[in-house]
Amino acid sequence: MVKLTMIARVTDGLPLAEGLDDGRDIQDADFYKQQAKSLFKNLSMGQIEVSRMSVETGPYIFHYNIEGRVCYLTMCDRSYPKKLAFQYLEDLKNEFERVNGSQIETAARPYAFIKFDTFIQKTKKLYQDTRTQRNITKLNDELYEVHQIMTRNVQEVLGVGEKLDQVSQMSSRLTSESRIYADKARDLNRQALIRKWAPVAIVVGVVILLFWAKNKIW
Repeated sequence: MVKLTMIARVTDGLPLAEGLDDGRDIQDADFYKQQAKSLFKNLSMGQIEVSRMSVETGPYIFHYNIEGRVCYLTMCDRSYPKKLAFQYLEDLKNEFERVNGSQIETAARPYAFIKFDTFIQKTKKLYQDTRTQRNITKLNDELYEVHQIMTRNVQEVLGVGEKLDQVSQMSSRLTSESRIYADKARDLNRQALIRKWAPVAIVVGVVILLFWAKNKIW
C-alpha cells in the first residue's frame, strides 16, 4: 500500500505538497518523513544524480521520480508493485504540472501547494488495492517498464550526504578556528607592542610634564 506521498522542489529541497493523512497507520511516521526530507536535501545538493530510484528503508521502500524542477516521492510497503508506485507518481506529476507548473519556481514558503492534497488522496485510493481491474491492467502494461530503475538502501544513499556534510562541517570548524587563532595572534602582537613601548611613552610623558611644569613655575 501507499504510505507516504511528498512533493519537493529539486533546486533547494523546498517541500511543496504532501498527503495530509499520510502516515497515520504506520509507526515512526515522523522518522520516515525526515528520511524523505533528507533525500530531498541530498538531491538539491547534487549528491544523488539518478532521476528515478527506489530506496529501501526498514519494511518500506521509497520511490521517487524527478521531472523538471520537481521530485515526486512515495513510500510503500516493500511488497507493493514498483510499476504501480511509479505510475502513481506519474499521475501526480501530470496533474501537479498542469495545475501548478507556472508557480513552482516562484514558490517561497514550504507547502505552498498544500491544497494539492485533495488530488493526492483521491489518486492514492485508486492505487491502494492492487487487485482491481484497473491496476491489474496497469501492471500488465508492457510499455511501462521499471526493471532498469535502480534500488538502493537508504543508509547507502543518505550516507553519502552525511559524509559530505561531515567534511563541510569540519571545513567550517577549521575555518572558524583559524579566524580565532588569527584574532588571538593580533591581540598578542598588540599586547607585545604595548609592553615594549609603554615604558618609553611613560618616560616621555613624564619629561614633557616636568618641562611644562618648569615653564609654568618660571
